[in-house]
Amino acid sequence: MANKILLVVPEAPSPAGEAVVTERAIKKGGIRLGVLDNSKGNADILLKFIVDSVRAAVPVASVVSLRKPSVSLPASKEILDRLAGEADVVVSAMAD
Repeated sequence: MANKILLVVPEAPSPAGEAVVTERAIKKGGIRLGVLDNSKGNADILLKFIVDSVRAAVPVASVVSLRKPSVSLPASKEILDRLAGEADVVVSAMAD
């Protein structure tokens, strides 16, 4: 007699959403790159690698690099506002 195993995959379809996109003009000097470190181990190393790779591929005018004080908490309004004001694009990384 063969045993049967019932597998249940608890995946629901993604809800439909609407992207909120504001177009920003990239100035001649290059992009303003924002970096958000979530404060996990090695995230800073991964982000440095990404920043160096972006700089090698496209002109970068400036880099603003900020770090969350805690892995378990979301970025503060101040951090998010600063990134929104000083960066054209933001990269966030998690590592261990």
